[in-house]
This record gives sequence, structure tokens and C-alpha cells, in this order.
Amino acid sequence: MDLGRLRTLRELSQRRTMAAVADALLISPSAVSQQISQLEDETGVQLVERRGRGIVLTVAGEHLASHAGNIIQAVEAARSGLAELSQVVSGELRIAAFPSVAAALLPDLIRTLRILHPQLHIQLDELEPAESLAALRAWQTDLALIDDLNTPQGLLSSNIGSIALIPDEFQLLLPDSHRLARRKVIAMSDLKDENWAIDTAADAYSSMLVGTCRKAGFEPRITARCRGFELTLALVRGGCAIAICPALRSRQQLDGVRMRRLEPGLHRSISIAFRRSERARPALAAVLREMQAIASASR
Repeated sequence: MDLGRLRTLRELSQRRTMAAVADALLISPSAVSQQISQLEDETGVQLVERRGRGIVLTVAGEHLASHAGNIIQAVEAARSGLAELSQVVSGELRIAAFPSVAAALLPDLIRTLRILHPQLHIQLDELEPAESLAALRAWQTDLALIDDLNTPQGLLSSNIGSIALIPDEFQLLLPDSHRLARRKVIAMSDLKDENWAIDTAADAYSSMLVGTCRKAGFEPRITARCRGFELTLALVRGGCAIAICPALRSRQQLDGVRMRRLEPGLHRSISIAFRRSERARPALAAVLREMQAIASASR
């Protein structure tokens, strides 16, 4: 049986809708449906059935899905074992990472790995933390950079391990000409009359900002909802709004704006997650080792 189709069935048993599986696997709903149909042809049994507007797994589908995780883990463990025996750091290794940490850490990582392990090819996908973790569970990536705001420890399954990499702090982003720009630390309570631009790529960041403002005694006046940093930065630079952004962004060119610490502080912890069954795989071990070294040097 095709491993990719087994992964799709396993995700369907957990997520219950074609649309949710498509989001997790980063493919279209029609591709999900096609993979399930092909798996039914392979096995010769009906695995799903229509019920109302949705679908459910048949008894045979539930039975096969219950074994799919063990089958996939066994294959991955066998691959890791073979790689460990050869001790050659080579092949392709996939990393999923969100923009701020990817921009801060991954260029150094990829450059270092190309020097140390020229036979290793890194494939990078830009995904938000929750998407990265879903891709890791679905074997669509090998390593996932996550944070504790979007993926708290309770969301990590037993077969997913993680290593803490680096702490990060959200800071205030405001134009050079702003009345508070000369301060080193700015109290959240001093921002009650400001216009805010928020990054909606990850809901956890928006929720954190709104919750912190409410604790300071006011409701933030949100005038822009941006899916990404480029528009947020342009609005702040133009004096149209203020925003919060990770301190890791300070390594980029931020002409025309200032980053200032907030009181109370807004913090998160960044980790790298992996499948425990692959921990000894030489390529994965090498990337983890270099990632930890680069993160440690950047503190």
C-alpha cells in the first residue's frame, strides 16, 4: 500500500473532513478524495461512506487507519536505521518554519550545512507554527519550527519530540516621529489612544495583543488587519499605525521605525520539533546540532 495514501487516511480518521485533511497536508480536497479512492482500489474494500453532507470511515477504514500510524512509523524507523548505519549526512531534509524565525536563523543554518555536508539538500517551506506541526505529523516535513503561543506542549503527540531553541520577546513597532519614540520602555497603558495594525497570519498573536491591552484597561483600536509583515511595516513607517513584532525582526532592515520594549513584556519560546523515531537519523541529527549552535550564538 502507498504510504502517502495511508497518511491521508490516517489524517482523515483524526480530522474527519476532506477540507481539514487538505489543509493539514497542504493539498486540495479533490486530491484527498482521489488518494482515498486509490487506496480503496488498492485494498479492494470501501474505506469511507457518505453520511449527510459529510463522510465517515467504514469499519474497514477505521481498522486500516488504526494501523496506518504504526506502519508509517515502522517504515520511517527502518529508513532512519539504514541511514544511521551508513552515517552519511546526505539526501533531502525538509524544514517548515514561520517567517520571523526563518529569516533570523535559517540563512546561517543552510549556509553552514552546505559547507559541512555538501551532499545534504535542505528544502524549506514557510508555514505558521500550527501548520508546521500539522505537516510534521503528516510526514510532509522532517523538522518544524514552532512556538509555545501557537503550539503549546499539550498539542504535541507522544511521537513528536521538541528541543527549546531560543526565547523571543514581542516589542512595540512605531514610526521614528512618534511621540513615544525616544522612550526605551513603553507602558501598554500609554497606548490606549493609538491605531493598531495586527498581523493575522497567526491568531495567537492577535489574541495576545488584545488580551494585554484589555488588562491595561482599554480595547485596542485596530485599523488594519494584515496577513504578513510587509504591509504592517509600511503602515507603521507611514505613521498610520503602531504594531507589535518579534524582537527577532530587529535583525532586518527597519529604516524609518523604532522597536521599543513593552511593559508588561510579551514573550514566547521557540522550539524545533521532530518525529522521535527519526532522532538518530544522521541528517536530522546534524541539522538539530547546527540549529542549536546557531540559536545559542544568536542570543
